[in-house]
Amino acid sequence: MSSGYDQLLGATIQHLEALKARGVRHVAVAPETLQALALPAPRRVAPAPVDQPSARATSPLIPVRVSPVAAMTPPVESPALFTAEAKTTFAVPLDPAGKAAAFSELRTRALACGKCPHLASSRKRVVFGVGNIESPLMFVGEAPGADEDERGEPFVGKAGQLLTKIIETMGLSRADVYIANILKCRPDTPGESAGNRKPTPEEMTTCLPYLHEQIDLIQPKVLVALGGTAVEGLLGKTIGITKLRGTWKSYRNIPLMPTYHPAYLLRSQALSEKRHVWEDMLQVMERLDLPISEKQRKFFTKA
Repeated sequence: MSSGYDQLLGATIQHLEALKARGVRHVAVAPETLQALALPAPRRVAPAPVDQPSARATSPLIPVRVSPVAAMTPPVESPALFTAEAKTTFAVPLDPAGKAAAFSELRTRALACGKCPHLASSRKRVVFGVGNIESPLMFVGEAPGADEDERGEPFVGKAGQLLTKIIETMGLSRADVYIANILKCRPDTPGESAGNRKPTPEEMTTCLPYLHEQIDLIQPKVLVALGGTAVEGLLGKTIGITKLRGTWKSYRNIPLMPTYHPAYLLRSQALSEKRHVWEDMLQVMERLDLPISEKQRKFFTKA
């Protein structure tokens, strides 16, 4: 493996083997890169005769053409297009049975996860996710609370009940969408019998690959990030949900709508804040080509 092509291929294989050893089962690859990888390796010709003055002695093998792989792929030292955390995603659609089997395998791995020992020892249940894995709409929250930890299902407490009402006001049901969190375990609160805490950046980074696989399998048309911590976990932005909400972003090539967490609406009770969230959901409905009645457009406005 003396050529740059062979070095790149070897480095890529080593990187994928390392991901596999860490438990990663799916990686994101850009469509253009996947097409380039399907091309044959560059053909080689014999070295030019040494008695030709113009012959170069730089390499005994000279490619007759440049493969698109070389132009599209990063240097050997950094095969970043093949990381599990790549922001550009491409996954071959699975048939319903294949997707269900892949989801079952992913769920099994997540339920047995012990990558964060302090969370694994304090949790009651892993909160994997719930809903329709064929849905075009996926909601992503922060982390399980006490109610979710007890039942093993995301958004089942008071905030979850409000989220359900929001979904139903959109003309959908919980069974029509998919709901998950950045963290699959409730953040531990040592010495406290109640309350929640924000996940640490390290905890979010450790748990995100599970969410990545969920997104890649579901392939939703729209993602909704509920609250600042969810946005921080997905986009790495800490400038505040107030400035980000209502503005379309992109995550793994999927339109992402940041909005307030339902728990915030429970604390605020302000009609104006409810209207802000509803305006965000109207944008989501429009992006998904869902029918919107005039009554729906006027929800949470002053009479």
